This record gives sequence, structure tokens and C-alpha cells, in this order.
Amino acid sequence: MIKEVFNGIQDYFTAYRLLNELNLWKYFKIPIVISFLLGITVIFSSWSFSDDVGNYISSIWGFSWGKQTVIAISNFIGGLIVFAFGVVIFKHALMIIAAPFMSPISEKIEHHIYGIVKRPKSGLKAKASAFSRSIQLSLRNFVVEILWIIPFFIFSFIPVIGFIFLILIFLVQAYYAGFGNMDYTLERYFPYKRSLQYVRNHRGIAIGNGIVFMVILLIPIVGILIVLPLSAVAGTITTLRELHTKK
Repeated sequence: MIKEVFNGIQDYFTAYRLLNELNLWKYFKIPIVISFLLGITVIFSSWSFSDDVGNYISSIWGFSWGKQTVIAISNFIGGLIVFAFGVVIFKHALMIIAAPFMSPISEKIEHHIYGIVKRPKSGLKAKASAFSRSIQLSLRNFVVEILWIIPFFIFSFIPVIGFIFLILIFLVQAYYAGFGNMDYTLERYFPYKRSLQYVRNHRGIAIGNGIVFMVILLIPIVGILIVLPLSAVAGTITTLRELHTKK
């Protein structure tokens, strides 16, 4: 698993080279615009709603002494809560919308590296089925991810050991980000349930890819523009290597 994590991280360097070498940037024009709009929405939502969430949290404090300190801390925590959930929504919404653009990119990379292509079925019905699969997968991952994050966030307030749960929140977010980037290729190979099992068996790839995804996303403005091209191509490279190695 550790090797898969490092492979998932290392392939970002190859991804940047292939984006330029194969001129893949042109396929990401619309997804980049969508990513920018979604990202700006999340940022402003975090700023707008953090006070509301913070006020609700501080209202639990029933004493007058230390009220201002409690309000300041509550506003900070409120911002973290809104931002954390915003990142989850941004991530899965982006992957649903970007899904139709990803198959041609995965095909080009596979043909360039291995000389062969596993093509999906063509036609309107096939595209509708692929889009439906993307929605099903993202909604499923969204629900499961939230169910993990909520208790971890609560446990993060435990003195001394709380930071461990913050790390776990980051890794859960990373795993499901990498999951989505892997599925852009897996959808051409496996049906829905088989893809779920495949990612579970190779969770290191998802975590490695997702770690860099999350780090890039933290770069102001630039991060939301470049995160999808780099992470999707890197995830494709790592997944294809694993699939062809098994063959």
C-alpha cells in the first residue's frame, strides 16, 4: 500500500509532462471554468456562513465571562466546518460535471503509453449510462465520506490526541478525491460494483493521488484551476499502470 501511495504522488510529475506533450490542456477548458466557479462559490460560502455557524456554536455558552473569546473561537470553528463541507461538495460536484470530458483524455494517455486503447461503448445511450454512473458513484462517495468526517471532526476537539482525527479527516478527503480520479479510467474497464472493489483493493493509489489533490486545492485561486487537470491525468497514469501490470 505504501508503494501505491508514493506512485500516486510521483505520477503528478509525469502528469504535468503529458499535459504539455499531448496538448491535453485543451480538453480541460470547460472543466477549468466549472472548477473556478465552484471554487469561488465554496470560498464565499465559507466566508458568509462561518459567522452564522459560529454564532450558533457560541450561543451554547451560557456565561457572560469570556463571551468574546468564545465568539472568536466559534467563528473560526464555524469557518472550518463550512469550508470542510464545502470542499467535499466541490470535489464531488466537479467530478460529476467533468466526467463526460475525461474518457477521451484517458484513452489518449493509454494509447500514448501502451499503444492500445480500451474504448467505452459509443452512442447517446452509452454516454447517458456513463453520466448516470458518475452521479451514482459521486453521491455514494459523498454520503460515505460525510459519515466518516462528522465523528472525526467531533473527536478532533479531544485534548492532546485531537490532531490525529484532523489527519484522518484529511486522509478520508484524499481517498475519495483519488477514488474519483481513478474512476475516469475504471469506467472503461469495469462495471460500477467491480470498480468499487478495485479501488478498495488499491486504496493506496487513491490516497496518494488525493493527498496531492488536497494540497493543490489549498493554493489560493491557482489551485482550483489546475487541480483537476493534474489530478485526473495523474490518477489515469497510475491506474493504467496497475491495470496493465495485472494483464
